[in-house]
Amino acid sequence: MPSPCAACRAWRGTRRRATALTSRWSRVGLPPLAPDALAGIPSFPITLGAPLLFGSGDRRVLARSIVPSPALIGLRETVLAAVGPGDDAPHTAPGEWMPHVALARRLRVADLAESLDLIGDDVHAHARGVRHWDPATALVSPLAELRPA
Repeated sequence: MPSPCAACRAWRGTRRRATALTSRWSRVGLPPLAPDALAGIPSFPITLGAPLLFGSGDRRVLARSIVPSPALIGLRETVLAAVGPGDDAPHTAPGEWMPHVALARRLRVADLAESLDLIGDDVHAHARGVRHWDPATALVSPLAELRPA
């Protein structure tokens, strides 16, 4: 497995396009969605902004923020309405949610300076799909492909 810093270097060298926008609600067992619940939602531009660090202790998750836009907030509201109420984690509530793309997990605090130096400028990309991450199983499931704008 590559080191977290190698993961950052690999990220920096990728094409500047996001293939999916992950909805990382910490909800176990997302209920099935109606087939048309997310149909017809257009893809939209996103900007990966400032780096973020999550966690505590001697390890962190390194992420890039996704700058909130009306399209992103609207997508979030549509998904929340489609899945209905549930046992969501407090950090996913409106006003607490931080949209992001994870770059490296379990990054040593000692490697933070080197990793942050590799982040670079904002990345302009395009949201093309919606996925759900289930924290109980660590599985990512596709929910919808966004239609070309």
